[in-house]
Amino acid sequence: MEAVQHESQSRKITPQQRYAKCIEVSRRIRWDIDRDVLRGRHFDPAHKFMPDGLSEVHRLPFLDARERRLMSQVQGRTYANMFGMIERFVGAKMLEVGRDHALGDQTALEAIVRFTDEELKHQELFRRVEALAAQTLPPGYRFIAQADEVAAFVLGKSTWSILALTCCVEIVTQVHYRQSMESDASLSPLFKDIFLFHWKEESQHAIIDELEWMREDARLEDDARDAAIGDLIELVAAIDGMMQAQAAADAHYFVSQRCVSVAVHHLGRGRSTARFPPTKRRACMRDWSHPDEPHQRGAGRTHGRCARADPTPRARKRTRYARVTRDACRMKREKAGCSRPAFSFLESYP
Repeated sequence: MEAVQHESQSRKITPQQRYAKCIEVSRRIRWDIDRDVLRGRHFDPAHKFMPDGLSEVHRLPFLDARERRLMSQVQGRTYANMFGMIERFVGAKMLEVGRDHALGDQTALEAIVRFTDEELKHQELFRRVEALAAQTLPPGYRFIAQADEVAAFVLGKSTWSILALTCCVEIVTQVHYRQSMESDASLSPLFKDIFLFHWKEESQHAIIDELEWMREDARLEDDARDAAIGDLIELVAAIDGMMQAQAAADAHYFVSQRCVSVAVHHLGRGRSTARFPPTKRRACMRDWSHPDEPHQRGAGRTHGRCARADPTPRARKRTRYARVTRDACRMKREKAGCSRPAFSFLESYP
């Protein structure tokens, strides 16, 4: 029995070997944004961005095929922007962590330097993605989070909590691509390739994150670890609040585009555009964004007049759905002890 245990321990891969393996793979799979990923392509508005498994558009059965496609594009645009924002604090933190290896394990140092270099490349990639999306989709989209402000907030927490959050995010990128994007043939080929190449390098980043997280955990006392867990909970709650605020902005953008498309549809059929003055379009959008405010009495009827093709009962159903969804999100935050978003730039957002 002792011999078997000794053999098992001898086969165990050491941290230095895992760092070395990450370096080997990084060299082999390294890619260039223009040569390998974009290749001079642009987004086609006829294609989805996000797979249905991530967008959960099936929960909105009242949308038609064109509206579902638009929703996937809006969500995909935000999905890419979220990763571009997250890469900002991840790269900064890994530069800091790398100092611990500067006069020690040079293999670990090289792995972290490569990690940081790739994170900077990913930031550039997602900036390019946003520019391409802006060329394809209608104007009016807003990504409300400021990357530097978010990074400053995150980097103010303990190293243990930041590494824990980063490791979880890296794993999310792996699961999302392998289980949802990889097998969906209906996605935009360009959007799919962007996250394929992103996934390739993030596979190594997840390993390095885990190694650095374990190294940090090994040197913490119980009290410090408990405090770090509290930091992690605050970070997760802050990101949850930020995502809810962005979801509200995305919903407003989506509905504004839908109202415009309905007006265009009526024009194409020779109908009067008198039903779509700016005041009614704004009222239509408020039905989705703020269904509980006093000025929304009779919102279902307003929405029905704005989108004549939709019966009033369906418009009322949409308003009820928006109200229930918002109330559920509010209850979830209150239950978690986070009644408001933690980032200051979110506090003024409705």
